[in-house]
Amino acid sequence: MSSPLTHFDAAGEAHMVDVGGKDETRRRAIAEGWIVMRPETLSLIEQGQHRKGDVLGIARVAGIMATKRTADLIPLCHPLMLTRVAVDFGIEREASRIRCQVTAELKGQTGVEMEALTGVQIALLTIYDMCKAVDRGMEITQVRLIHKSGGKSGEWNREAV
Repeated sequence: MSSPLTHFDAAGEAHMVDVGGKDETRRRAIAEGWIVMRPETLSLIEQGQHRKGDVLGIARVAGIMATKRTADLIPLCHPLMLTRVAVDFGIEREASRIRCQVTAELKGQTGVEMEALTGVQIALLTIYDMCKAVDRGMEITQVRLIHKSGGKSGEWNREAV
């Protein structure tokens, strides 16, 4: 019986999936995650008073860079020619957290879910890195795929909670 895990061959050895026979389609993935922090830390970020500079601006660039380097970080991912990457942040004062959402798109033979998820993680880790001197207790949480479209499997959306 063959494994449903596509990154293993019949002998159980890891391999890069052959996508050469797949149709080129427009593919899109959206991932999100949060970083929770002390209200004082959030205030520093919002007011642009952090001594290291524009925390969210730098995190945005880091997230974009990470999506482009996903194949260098995750061994069996294909290097992709992304056509669009967007990194957006939303501040939720009541919960003292920042939401990061990454959208990755391309026209190709394989999906961009890993790129979107990697972008979220690195953007949030950049916020942590820039703010750890004032708040080591920050928590990165709920990183997840919320949408993917394109390819043979079509569209998938996370159910609203």
